[in-house]
Amino acid sequence: MFADFRFAKVLMFALLFVRTLAYGSASASEPENHGQHSIDPQIKAALAEISAAQIQSDIEKLVSFQTRSTISAQDAASISAGKGIGAAREWIKSEFERYSRDCGGCLEVRTDTFTQDASERVPQPVGITDVFAVLKGTNPEDAKRIVLVTGHYDSRNGDVLDKAGFAPGANDDASGTAVSLECARVLSKLRFPGTIIFLTVAGEEQGLYGSKHIAELAKAQGWQIQAVLNNDIVGGDKSPGQHSELVRVFSESIPDSVTDKQIKIGALGGENDSPSRELARYVVQTARTYQIGVSPLLEFRRDRYLRGGDHITFNEAGYAAVRFTEFRENYNHQHQNVRTDNGIEYGDLPKFVDFDYVANVARVNAAALASLASAPGSPQNVRLETKELTNDSTLHWDPPADGRAAAYEVLWRATSAPDWEHEQAAGKATRATIPVSKDNVIFAVQAEDEAGHRSEPIVPAPER
Repeated sequence: MFADFRFAKVLMFALLFVRTLAYGSASASEPENHGQHSIDPQIKAALAEISAAQIQSDIEKLVSFQTRSTISAQDAASISAGKGIGAAREWIKSEFERYSRDCGGCLEVRTDTFTQDASERVPQPVGITDVFAVLKGTNPEDAKRIVLVTGHYDSRNGDVLDKAGFAPGANDDASGTAVSLECARVLSKLRFPGTIIFLTVAGEEQGLYGSKHIAELAKAQGWQIQAVLNNDIVGGDKSPGQHSELVRVFSESIPDSVTDKQIKIGALGGENDSPSRELARYVVQTARTYQIGVSPLLEFRRDRYLRGGDHITFNEAGYAAVRFTEFRENYNHQHQNVRTDNGIEYGDLPKFVDFDYVANVARVNAAALASLASAPGSPQNVRLETKELTNDSTLHWDPPADGRAAAYEVLWRATSAPDWEHEQAAGKATRATIPVSKDNVIFAVQAEDEAGHRSEPIVPAPER
C-alpha cells in the first residue's frame, strides 16, 4: 500500500517541506514503523521493583482466609479468626494503609460499602465492600484524569452459594488482587501528574456487583476515568499448552452507548477504534517500550465465551476498560471444589500459579498506569479533512487542556491492521498533512510532553 510513497519519497519530502512552510504542519521526515518510545528511568526502575515473592505472599495470604465468598462471614469474630471475606477485606485495607505510611501518607485509602439485595446468587441481602487507594495527581488539571487498576478479591468453589466451604481462589482472582496491590506498593513511591486508583472489588462471582457499584458511583460523582485495567485470572496456570510469554487483553468494540447513526461507524470503518480498543493498543505500546517479559495479545472482543468480568460494568458506564487474562485457562482449577478424581487435581490452589508470570503481568499494568498518569492529556477535537478528493490527508487538532503537550505525532495503520504501524512527528504544530490516502488507512494523533511521555491516541472525526 505504501510502495508508491516509498518510490517517490524525494518528491514527497519536497511537497511536505512546502506545506510545512506554508501551514506550520508536520516535518517532512519519512514515516517510520511504530516502535519503541522514550523510556522513563523512574518507571523502568519501578517495574524492576515488582516482586514475584511479594505477589506469592499476597496470594497465599488471600488463600489463607479459607473462603472469600461474597456471602461468607463478615462478623467481628470471623474477622478476628482470619476467616471469610470480612477478614480478607480488612487485610487488603491494612496493606493499602501500610503502603501509604511507607510513602508519607501519599495514598487515600477508602472503602465503598453497600447492601446488595437478594438475587439468584445472593440468597439474602448482603453487605459488599470495595477497597481502594487513591494516588492523587500532582498537576491540578491532570489530576482530574484517573487511570484505574482492579481485581476482584472474592472467590467461589463449585457451588456459588457455598458460603463456608474451602474456596481458595488463588488464580481467580487472588492473582488480579495481587496485581492491584503490587502496583500500589511500587507506584506509590513515585509521583505523577495524573491520578491512579488501585482498586479491589467484591461481588464479582455473584454478578459483578462490586464493580458495578463503583462504576455507577464514579459516573454519579463525575470521575474522569480515562482507563480501567481489569485483571482477572492472570495466574499463568501451570498446565500444558500455557504460553507464559503472553497475556490476553480483551477490549470491546462499539460501546453500547454509541449508535451507528451517531458516528457512521459502518461507513468510516470505525468499529475497531473504540476507546477500549485504543486503550488496549496503548497497553501493547507501553509493554513494547519497557520490554516486559510478557507480551499483551490483543483480543478484539469484550470477553470470553460464557464468561464476564468487572471491566464490563465500567464499559456499560461509558468508560474505556480492558480485561487481562492468562493465555490458556485450566477449567479444572476454576470454580471447582478442591479434590482429586481419577488422578486429576481440581481446585484453584497456589501451587498451580506461576508467580513470575503474575509479576510480569503486574509490570504490564504498572507500565501502562504510570505512562498514562505521566503523559499529557490527549489532543482535543481531532479532525480529518474530507472536503475534497485528494490522495493526501490533512489532520487538525486542539491542544490538551493541561497545557503540557510539547509535541504531537500522527499515527496510522492499514484498515485491516490490528495495531498502529507508522508514525510521523508533527512538532508543536496542530496541523499535519500526510502523503497517504485517508481511504486506505486509519489515522490518530497523540500528544507528547517534554520528557517523551505519550498520551493515548485519538482517532479523528471527518470534517467537511
